Amino acid sequence: MSLDIEQLKYPIGKYQKQESYTPEKLAEWLNVIKILPTWMDGCIENLDAWQLQTPYREGGWTIQQVVHHVADSHVNAYIRLKLALTEDAPTIKPYAEALWAELDDVQAVPVNISVTMLHTLHARMVAIFSTMKPEQWERSYYHPEHGRYVPLWEMLAMYAWHSRLHYEHIYRLRQRMDW
Repeated sequence: MSLDIEQLKYPIGKYQKQESYTPEKLAEWLNVIKILPTWMDGCIENLDAWQLQTPYREGGWTIQQVVHHVADSHVNAYIRLKLALTEDAPTIKPYAEALWAELDDVQAVPVNISVTMLHTLHARMVAIFSTMKPEQWERSYYHPEHGRYVPLWEMLAMYAWHSRLHYEHIYRLRQRMDW
């Protein structure tokens, strides 16, 4: 069975903006944030240098770029979370993720460094999200590229999706390649 480009790009589907949340949804999304570093441990286990340089799809990022991208992206999420909890609807600074994926550190630094970073970063994020009061979930930041305010409950949903998306990119490539 041949997969089309959209299936390879979005193996779990494109992000669907959430309109609301429930305590059960928050717990589900938070669990994904909590477990992602362990998933990534398994995804990169026993991969050699050649495999790490394999793109998850034609024209896509390599496994190495994906792993480092997740760490870069989630560092930004952590900063956005802290800003939204300590400032009144701050405007966040977007970043050029595609350019970040091309920087020299992405090739020079082993992927396990970024996975270790995800373990520590996600532990901090889980600690914050787990103790937030109901009114804190409504706090937001302004995303200038999207032209709107993003409440923290939606941010959690988005980064849970982002976590699953990139995990599936690597996991499914490993399945297709029988690694």
